[in-house]
Amino acid sequence: MSVLQRVGDRDAFAGLSRFRRAFYECLSARADAFFELTDALLCADGPVRTPVELSLTSEHRRGYGALYGALNHGRLDVDRLRDLLVSLPLPRFDGRIVLSVDVSPWLRSDAACSPERLFCHVHGRSREASQIIPGWPYSFVAVLTPDRTSWTQVLDAVRLGPADDAAAVTADQLRAVVERLIAAGQWQCGDRDILIVMDAGYDVMRLAWVLRDLPVELVGRLRSGRALRLPAPSREEFALAHPRGGRPPKHGKEFSLARPRTWEEPSVVTVNDTPRYGKAEARAWDRLHPELQQRSAWIDHDGELPIIEGTLIRLEVDHLPRDRDAPPVWLWSSATDATPSDVDFAWSSYLRRFDLEHTFRLFKQSLGWARPRMRDPHAADRWTWIVVIAHTQLRLAAPLTADQRKPWEKVTRPGTVLTPTRVRRGFRHLRPHLACPARVPKPSRPGPGRPPGSKNRHPATHQDVGKTVKRPATLTERNQARC
Repeated sequence: MSVLQRVGDRDAFAGLSRFRRAFYECLSARADAFFELTDALLCADGPVRTPVELSLTSEHRRGYGALYGALNHGRLDVDRLRDLLVSLPLPRFDGRIVLSVDVSPWLRSDAACSPERLFCHVHGRSREASQIIPGWPYSFVAVLTPDRTSWTQVLDAVRLGPADDAAAVTADQLRAVVERLIAAGQWQCGDRDILIVMDAGYDVMRLAWVLRDLPVELVGRLRSGRALRLPAPSREEFALAHPRGGRPPKHGKEFSLARPRTWEEPSVVTVNDTPRYGKAEARAWDRLHPELQQRSAWIDHDGELPIIEGTLIRLEVDHLPRDRDAPPVWLWSSATDATPSDVDFAWSSYLRRFDLEHTFRLFKQSLGWARPRMRDPHAADRWTWIVVIAHTQLRLAAPLTADQRKPWEKVTRPGTVLTPTRVRRGFRHLRPHLACPARVPKPSRPGPGRPPGSKNRHPATHQDVGKTVKRPATLTERNQARC
């Protein structure tokens, strides 16, 4: 029985072939080498230990010199790749798009001559095991799926440089992704706002203010030590409390997440039974906002500081998987006047954010994203996009691949999507029936290289690690810098 007869889904097969042709059109210099490198990455047996081993696969018809030549000197149109990714069918939560943004580092502690490295915070199994290691941090934006799977759809990847403001780069990245989704017809007028979930490492309130002109709702986790403010009292309430008059306050009472005595009665309370976490109780308070100060991220803000109101959600579950203790989680949503269904949708979508961690683990452990020891960060950017395109092809090939499990692996239940690792195991059988626009390599001879016995007369320069631009911390420093 042929592959086409076994699969029976010609639309998905044709869509994967169209994507491969469109990907080839996004490549300019070293296009054939780029395309065969992607196929070798998809068809390799087992995890990728080093890129040079991919040149030994049958799908890569060129030598290892062409492989490194493409990574070091090739060109690909990143904007066209981004447009291609957002044009694909997207998973939705009851018709609503849910995005997630997170940073994953490519650690390069031993690359003293690699420029544009930053100190990356690496989480360990405990707080004491966390480390600060030099590397290249990459910000990824992906579409989440409503089902509990390890699949996500990566739409964009941006490397953070030493002179970049992480919050500003994230805001520009999210704005570009949302505008591309609107231009591609993925979001239309009348649809619900695009939901963007993020972890506590982001300033969700600042991002909500910067992206306030877009049809998006942001949900982010807050640290348990934060303190917010309740809405300011109305003029009638203020007049009753202060009959002698005075200036009405801009903020209400303090709401400290760590002090329950400062909490008021929640506006929404929901209780749900979940198979993974037991009973989940969510309490929400409407129109809570931070009391901003003109320092740090708001040092360059001209005029009066804004009041960014949203919905504060406290989620408490019985237990985590494997009967672990579950501390309460505080979430903040940029939407106000939330209903019980809105609150449940916000925290359940946030829990799907952890699926992006499975994608990072697939990138690093199976596809070998952080394996190459490249000196040039631009070559690292090209390899990152090759890995993203390979992951996208695996997602498109998921309904076309037959399960080829090993004897000690569990049987996939009927109706369950295969994992990315099992789809990659069967991609080699699909490739002969897919579009392969790469041309046959021309015979050539290797270059002479460095003469034997000669020394390298151009040693590489050691590069510093860390930020190169210091942001002002006070208004005095800002005014002095402007002068």
